[in-house]
Amino acid sequence: MSKIRVAIIGVGNCASSLIQGVQYYKDTAEEETIPGLMHVNLGGYHISDIEFSAAFDIDKNKVGKDLSEAAFTPPNNTIKFSDVPNLGVRVQRGMTHDGLGEYLSKVIEKAPGPTADIVGTLKETKTDLVINYLPVGSEMATKWYVEQVLEAGCGLINCIPVFIAREKYWQKRFEDRGLPVIGDDIKSQIGSTIIHRILARLCRDRGIKIDRMYQLNFGGNTDFLNMLERSRLQSKKESKTNAVTSQMDYDLGADNVHVGPSDYVPWLADRKWAHIRIEGTNFGDAPINIELKLEVWDSPNSAGVVIDAVRCLKLALDRGLKGAIIEPSSYFMKSPPVQYRDDEARRMVEEYIGKMTQTSS
Repeated sequence: MSKIRVAIIGVGNCASSLIQGVQYYKDTAEEETIPGLMHVNLGGYHISDIEFSAAFDIDKNKVGKDLSEAAFTPPNNTIKFSDVPNLGVRVQRGMTHDGLGEYLSKVIEKAPGPTADIVGTLKETKTDLVINYLPVGSEMATKWYVEQVLEAGCGLINCIPVFIAREKYWQKRFEDRGLPVIGDDIKSQIGSTIIHRILARLCRDRGIKIDRMYQLNFGGNTDFLNMLERSRLQSKKESKTNAVTSQMDYDLGADNVHVGPSDYVPWLADRKWAHIRIEGTNFGDAPINIELKLEVWDSPNSAGVVIDAVRCLKLALDRGLKGAIIEPSSYFMKSPPVQYRDDEARRMVEEYIGKMTQTSS
């Protein structure tokens, strides 16, 4: 199998964990099990087949550095679990648009100079696919980058809650270009959304009537700092809320559901704390209440999921699939084009991998 040439938009904590993860597990034997990955060898692609081809950011402290160094440059503050050798990939000046909000502008200074030739770079580096790691609320910036990705002829993994893969307009744009897209809004390995989804579905399957529920999240990374700007939260709250309520077959009413980021606590660094509460009615109208607290390092929690998404998208590229790739999107993303139960979505992805592998043999 060929290598998978991957470009990154936004060299933050999530990018750091992804880069570390590829290095950390590159020599893993195929018969071993890696926490957070579906398979060491997925459809013929090992973790070591992932190569980073290009990276774009606007932070003056990251632009111009090798990707291996920029990944650990503040304000990045995720856990370091692997050294990363020089990758020979210089971080280039990206486009700002609305990617730098009110609060991020207090900790990030824009790099001087013009925006790099994104299309030219992607073509020159023979990039297969691009991962969007822009900050939440980067609506204009994401759509601008998607245009560059389409022009360059690359696939896209959209890890943020700006809706691309689920929207008919963008689905058609990718179909017309003969390119695949997986999105939107990456779902962590074991995060607040997946746990809340499973609990909501469990209540539904066991006949509990949910009356009201909330999910409160806070952390100390720049993602939570950025989301203090409440106007940037609309798509994030919509994505997380729909991911949970899609597992139910009745409407609780807007006043009875609150799902979303809540606050920024600097000393937590890249750790996230989530509090979930579900109040419901059991047999005989007896009340039942569920409370759960999750503590997790936020960025490594999604890195393995992205590694699987990268390999699934490369399979789509290899087979000439185009438009939104439903099966991987449904399992890896909070806001896919179609919502399925998580067990059904996983089965669909396994079938997708098997089908793509058989096609190549």
